[in-house]
Amino acid sequence: MGRAESARGAEWVRGRGSTSAARQQQQQQQQRQRQQRQRQRQGQGQGEGSTSAAQQQRSSSAAGRQRGGSALAVHPAIAGLPRAQLRRPARAWYEWCVNETFEIPLWAGLLAVGVGAMQGAMFAAQFRDRRLDLLGVAIIGISSGFGGGMVRDIVLSEVPAVLSTNWYLLVATGAALFGMLLERLIARLGPLVTLLDALTIGLFGAIGTTKALAMGLPDVPAIFVGVISAVGGSILRDMLLSMPIALMHVGSLYAVAAVSGTTSLVIMRNFDVPVLLAASICVGITVGVRVLAVLFNWTLPEQRTINGIPKFRRPPR
Repeated sequence: MGRAESARGAEWVRGRGSTSAARQQQQQQQQRQRQQRQRQRQGQGQGEGSTSAAQQQRSSSAAGRQRGGSALAVHPAIAGLPRAQLRRPARAWYEWCVNETFEIPLWAGLLAVGVGAMQGAMFAAQFRDRRLDLLGVAIIGISSGFGGGMVRDIVLSEVPAVLSTNWYLLVATGAALFGMLLERLIARLGPLVTLLDALTIGLFGAIGTTKALAMGLPDVPAIFVGVISAVGGSILRDMLLSMPIALMHVGSLYAVAAVSGTTSLVIMRNFDVPVLLAASICVGITVGVRVLAVLFNWTLPEQRTINGIPKFRRPPR
């Protein structure tokens, strides 16, 4: 009997030990499952973080491209840190006047219109026998300032730039009245009128040629547009004053000066000379040819006809 009891006790101890071992194995398995789920959660969190970081990087790159700069790749660890604003490289001095598409800035157009209106009003105020009133002088001045630009834009099938803003009409009117009031004072300085006239030709010629090149016109048509832009105001002025058009008569190389300046501009642009530099040289050449022609009385020869075919005599034998 004692042996039977000891056998049952040994079996009970073995059964209890196997139960505890099974429990330990089950606990270890549950712990491994918990660790595995925790690692999966951490992996999902890192994936979402990398996705948000990638999205932030793409948005910063797009913002950089919109600002015109090139955005650098940002590491996700430093994506949230504040970044210093990078300064854009300084623009070249000639890029502040005409950009890549040859768009003429407002101040350059206003300068050309103002000088043309002042010169036209000063020219009209000299004819006191016409008895022009303030409105008449203002109209002639405005026509002189607007004429070249309007002819240029009509030829290029565009809305005239002088109608794109209020400033052109205001500046032209003010410059015309200013030139009329100071006509007696400025008339004593005769060369000043010639200089303003030459400056008007140069400015309108340079603007018209660059705008024609921007529209994709070839070189010769671009020169033609620049010339008619330069002389259009003077033609309209002479027509309003019922005077012979000076351009069509023997004079001081009015159109020749415009042709010289615009041709030089086209040649320089073919050699990739900066736009402002080429335009400045164009204005300088135009003013120089016009002023020298007035000083030295340079003119083109008058029209001539051939009366007959010359006969050649045979030499005597």
